[in-house]
Amino acid sequence: MKMQLTEIANAIGIEDVPETWAAITIANVEFDSRKARPNSLFIPLQGQRDGHEFVDTAIKNGSVATLWAKDHEDVPSDYPALVVDDPLTALQKLAVYYLKKINPKVVAITGSNGKTTTKDMTASLLETEYNVVKTEANFNNGIGVPITLLNMNANTEVVVVEMGMDHPGQLDFLSKMVQPDTVVITMIGEAHIEFFGTRDKIADAKLEITDGLKEDGLFIYNGDEPLLRERSKQVEQQQYTFGESAADDLFASNIQWAKDHTDFEINLVPGKTYRIPMIGKYNVMNALAAIAVAKAYHVDPSKIGDALSNFQITHNRTEWVQGSAGEAILSDVYNSNPTAAKEVLDSFSRTETSGSRMAVLGDMLELGEQSDAMHISLSDHLDPKLISQVYLVGNHMKALENVLKAKYPNEQIHWYSVEQEDQLIADLHAKLTNKDEILIKGSHGIHLEKVLAGLRDS
Repeated sequence: MKMQLTEIANAIGIEDVPETWAAITIANVEFDSRKARPNSLFIPLQGQRDGHEFVDTAIKNGSVATLWAKDHEDVPSDYPALVVDDPLTALQKLAVYYLKKINPKVVAITGSNGKTTTKDMTASLLETEYNVVKTEANFNNGIGVPITLLNMNANTEVVVVEMGMDHPGQLDFLSKMVQPDTVVITMIGEAHIEFFGTRDKIADAKLEITDGLKEDGLFIYNGDEPLLRERSKQVEQQQYTFGESAADDLFASNIQWAKDHTDFEINLVPGKTYRIPMIGKYNVMNALAAIAVAKAYHVDPSKIGDALSNFQITHNRTEWVQGSAGEAILSDVYNSNPTAAKEVLDSFSRTETSGSRMAVLGDMLELGEQSDAMHISLSDHLDPKLISQVYLVGNHMKALENVLKAKYPNEQIHWYSVEQEDQLIADLHAKLTNKDEILIKGSHGIHLEKVLAGLRDS
């Protein structure tokens, strides 16, 4: 972005500003004072700490102005402070203003699983024809979405926005904020079921992404999900489905996967094989969603194959890395839910290896009263002939441990509390060889990224 401070002030409802502000140009927006850069506008948000405590740090790091909540005293006098009712609301208002100013096409993506990968794939395909900006990492909430919008350059033609949610009404708010031209729902799983109770209610909340969809917009969704098929009748805009069924507008067939890639064909181009640098049928579904968007935006079909095979995967999403013993590690430590865990276990169980397969599984959080049953359900996807050692982390995984003891020898099942990560790392180091493969997956709150880092350190 590039805007004069006076324009920003007017955009968020501040009309009486000093003339000197016209000479101040804002090039970026930051809410983390440690990441403040030259010519940035600092947004002091309320988290575990009050962001106003870090305004001075942001200024020292390069910020040239800050928002300031009017209920806070001691408004700075030695640098520009835009006094607002609430900095977060002001940030969102500024993002809407800037979105209308740049006026790109907006693709909004959500789903219980796969939304980040689908976002990455979609951006890669669209970048073959357009200037594209996408959500970085998982900036997919009421803070991250406006930050994504404000990261656009003046020449942005399409912005691909990931949207997450953990309570009803959140996607309604985000969708109405960005007014998307295209919305995508990847799938309905059990993520956050603790707050919703049933998958039906999760589907209701996911459908909120269509609330801000333009009248001439397009709704793309997984047609193999009955909950979405049923709810799609509520949506008046044009619709397009993807999946495995011939009843879908776009469907995949002949899905084949190896350790580091998956091949598939689609009905629209018979006989042509597409490849993604990830394992699993579930990632093929994400690719179909991206292809559906590309088709809607008239991307040259000849460019889709190369773009898919070379897209950049967001860190820690089913990513193969090497451990210090030479073992192959399938890192999927950002998050976990039952559907995602089962899919990756099935895919991992079919990889080729001359050594052993092992799995480190951390608690899946926010499953509520159904937590034990959903952890136990992973048992059907763990076969001692395919995955020889299972390492379980967290209180909820105790339920799975008890069931696995009926099918695994005791010495092949290991349980650890979340505080025992050092012991887990030591035990894995003692077991792993350069011929082995190991899957690491768990909810972000279990912090299995620390185990991953421990295995990669020599």
